[in-house]
Amino acid sequence: MREHLEGAVITKVRPMNSKTLRLLWSVVEQTQANTLLGLNDTDLVTQLLRQLDSEQAFSREETNSLSAYIFSRTTLIRDLAMDRGS
Repeated sequence: MREHLEGAVITKVRPMNSKTLRLLWSVVEQTQANTLLGLNDTDLVTQLLRQLDSEQAFSREETNSLSAYIFSRTTLIRDLAMDRGS
């Protein structure tokens, strides 16, 4: 779901259930910090989606929501990875 705002494209993140969110953040914590820090945004999202998909099957809509959510949290994911690497 997208909407335009003054020329910018904003992707709305659909709500996800708590089980999916816990799984995502568990995968983030299990992924090596240097991997999270070394990937560009698109590759980071793709990598995390692949890891999530190996844990649980998601519908196309769920995958799209997860993708949008991860994209919106790439800075936080990298901040957490940097803290682990310190």
